[in-house]
Amino acid sequence: MRDFGKELVHDEARALDALADSLGEEFENACRLILEAKGKLIVSGLGKSGHIGRKIAATFASTGTTATFLHLAEAIHGDLGIAASGDVALLISQSGATAELEPVIDHFAAVGIPVIAITGNPRSMLGEAAAAPLILPHWPEVGPEAVAPTTSTTMTLALGDALAMTVMREKGFTRTDFGRLHPGGSLGARLKPVKRLMHGGEQLPLVSQDTNMHDTVLEMSAKRLGVVGVTDDDGQLVGVITDGDLRRHIEQGLDNPASVFMTANPKTIGPDSLVDEALTLFDEHRITTLFVVDGRKPVGVLHIHDCPVAR
Repeated sequence: MRDFGKELVHDEARALDALADSLGEEFENACRLILEAKGKLIVSGLGKSGHIGRKIAATFASTGTTATFLHLAEAIHGDLGIAASGDVALLISQSGATAELEPVIDHFAAVGIPVIAITGNPRSMLGEAAAAPLILPHWPEVGPEAVAPTTSTTMTLALGDALAMTVMREKGFTRTDFGRLHPGGSLGARLKPVKRLMHGGEQLPLVSQDTNMHDTVLEMSAKRLGVVGVTDDDGQLVGVITDGDLRRHIEQGLDNPASVFMTANPKTIGPDSLVDEALTLFDEHRITTLFVVDGRKPVGVLHIHDCPVAR
């Protein structure tokens, strides 16, 4: 069973390689139609193509392109009203000859909505009606008897991802933009700006570089973050003192100024940087706290425990 499963996956992977090699001018045309549309992207399909279409529409919607899914069966019973001039349609059908397609294509043509097609049949009704026909390579469906849509749906999903990611790149859509559209869950937490999670104001542990270590320890203890920032006369961050620094230098005595105990030129991050960037710094430098600076002036501190665990 294991070997059979492996061969199925390898066969679908080969189909994806064939799909990648087949992409050409029509793929670029499809991307341009989506980029230049003044309205929304309407993704439509029926059956398994419909399930894949929902995922493609969701991917576009979360990456900066207004998109919606229109079920073909519902479309011909009133839901075509969702389509308007300025929209662009992505219709999915392996055969390209699904009966429900004809009235939908006719309506889009009447309204002036260009059609992008994903189909396995270039000579089909859908293939010939499309302004940008994206033709899937001929490849047998994997599995016993090759009856269930498998390879074709895998290629369709990958092609939808390729369209969405290319359009995303061309729009200059960033991780920050994605975070605004995906505020929930651990992913949304990682894509929040650092300033949303940092400790600032009265919670911010700071001392001047001339402060003696007795008072510095009191500041560290009061703020309970295991760290204190050290500033110069201009209020700029010049160093930090962690619990580890304190243990390493304790034999020198607490009558010394903070500048003796501090680690100079600490790692910092900006308030508008993403939490995910902070997690990378925590991992790379094996640290647990980061001072948040505006220029070089400290405005907050972020502790690793403030951040989501999952990455």
